[in-house]
Amino acid sequence: MASCLVCCIIVTSLFMSLSFASAQQGRAFFVFGDSLVDSGNNDFLATTARADAPPYGIDFPTHRPTGRFSNGLNIPDIISENLGLEPTLPYLSPLLVGERLLVGANFASAGIGILNDTGFQFLNIIHIYKQLKLFAHYQQRLSAHIGKEGAWRHVNQALILITLGGNDFVNNYYLVPYSVRSRQFSLPDYVTYIISEYRLILRRLYDLGGRRVLVTGTGPMGCVPAELALRSRNGECDVELQRAASLFNPQLVEMVKGLNQEIGAHVFIAVNAYEMHMDFVTNPQDFGFVTSKIACCGQGPFNGVGLCTALSNLCPNRDLYAFWDPFHPSEKANRIIVQQMMTGSDQYMHPMNLSTIMALDSRV
Repeated sequence: MASCLVCCIIVTSLFMSLSFASAQQGRAFFVFGDSLVDSGNNDFLATTARADAPPYGIDFPTHRPTGRFSNGLNIPDIISENLGLEPTLPYLSPLLVGERLLVGANFASAGIGILNDTGFQFLNIIHIYKQLKLFAHYQQRLSAHIGKEGAWRHVNQALILITLGGNDFVNNYYLVPYSVRSRQFSLPDYVTYIISEYRLILRRLYDLGGRRVLVTGTGPMGCVPAELALRSRNGECDVELQRAASLFNPQLVEMVKGLNQEIGAHVFIAVNAYEMHMDFVTNPQDFGFVTSKIACCGQGPFNGVGLCTALSNLCPNRDLYAFWDPFHPSEKANRIIVQQMMTGSDQYMHPMNLSTIMALDSRV
């Protein structure tokens, strides 16, 4: 069964890539968020939140670290691959000049969250409102090449991915016992607060021209190897972090629905990252994994302690592990997630999946 599922994913991915390659040629792709989607911006910053040393990138085409928190490709890379688009460059890359600007840009920065105080321990990272300022600066740069109206149209027609929320729990509310935020808010009130702040971020993204925006919820934060190592004795997911996800994700969907109603269009698409992850976390063997509890790269219980470094335990076959390091999925797991983004039911993508979006937009 596992091999059948994997084959279906590969065949469907190839079919979708061929189908959309011509239709989406010239469409830009912009990425905002945290380490799940950072393609290397933090390599250009003085921060401890970096993936610029081996074994990161071991399965990337160059077999070198790229700043992605992955053994190979990350979610934005695989979305681009499925749509027949060039991969987006980090906005801070000196290579992002001239015609490369038309491809889009990745503004994501590992460690950030919805709130500006999230990730303070990582020092110099690009918080979300700074990412949005850089997006406005990008549009000025693009205007110099294709004019102001052309740049605005290019942004309106683009696909956008934003991934926020997980760090507001693991690197803020639950970072230490009796954290500032946990003393300020009960968990339900904190969730309500960060959802309201996320809404402001999405509204700002709309004001900057975003018209097709994938908005991801949090994954099963209590099930990642880092939290199993910290909070679990027998490999069971942490109840409190799972409770946080169960409060946050439904409210995110309702917030997205409300924003779309206010705007009068399906601008924002809610991505159920929790269910996408739980499919292979709960039944790893069905997807060809030997484990969803132990990270491929790490040390300590579940390989979930500390950072993935050249001195860490390293599995010989990354495709057998759902998690690459203590917090991040492997490339193979990322491919399963993107496949659900492409073709998943409204259980995973609300109100529609990415293939439906592309089919609708190709008719305009």
